[in-house]
Amino acid sequence: MEWQAPAIVLDVRPHGEGAAVVSLLTEEHGRHAGLAKGGASRAQAGLWLPGNLIEARWIARLPDQLGALSGEMVHPAAALAMEDPLALALLSSACAIAADALPEREPHPRAFQALVSLIGHLAGGAEGVMADYVRWEALVLAELGYGLDLAACAVTGVTEGLTHVSPRTGRAVSAGAAAPYAGRLLALPTFMRDGSGAGDPAGWDAGLRLTGHFLARDAFGARHRPVPEARFRLVDRIAALVPGTAAPPP
Repeated sequence: MEWQAPAIVLDVRPHGEGAAVVSLLTEEHGRHAGLAKGGASRAQAGLWLPGNLIEARWIARLPDQLGALSGEMVHPAAALAMEDPLALALLSSACAIAADALPEREPHPRAFQALVSLIGHLAGGAEGVMADYVRWEALVLAELGYGLDLAACAVTGVTEGLTHVSPRTGRAVSAGAAAPYAGRLLALPTFMRDGSGAGDPAGWDAGLRLTGHFLARDAFGARHRPVPEARFRLVDRIAALVPGTAAPPP
């Protein structure tokens, strides 16, 4: 058994003397692990950093084996993000969610393609892709069968003026229908409705609270797993950009 494909490094764990078990995300093979000989060595440390885009090669005698993994660098996203704490937090969160939420060896090409695009544009600054990141989390929910329904108001059926989402059903609610229950509903940021306001930190914060509720309840909670710590670190950094909140540690 053998395949070669573009891949995103999601996670790496030392194994034995100098080797590493690496988890990747590919378009055709989904989340897929392999044993990288020398993967924990200084020579290969820069290759297997979470967030890097690589050309991966996997070989095994049988399809259900861990297999041997090798790779060549395509885009060193992790190194490029090191000088930008928000970019690094975003990259770490995305990789942790993909590594923990997506089923092993089950293709999710839309989630893969969207994450590749997000990583490719991250070098221009995390602020420019934060809205895309929140939308990517919503896409992951949809890929797992927990998609949000933001097309029309769950109460009135109108398609305009949608401002909230029901935390129970994941369906949008219009401003008029939400008014009596606003304290119990999740805010729906405008960039998730019509694309406007994509540069607003308060909108990012609301978007992360929205997708975070369903990630915690459905994507992770249904399997009795915690939301990755990396995502909480990203949430803290975004909250610190909203006026009136404290800054995160450096």
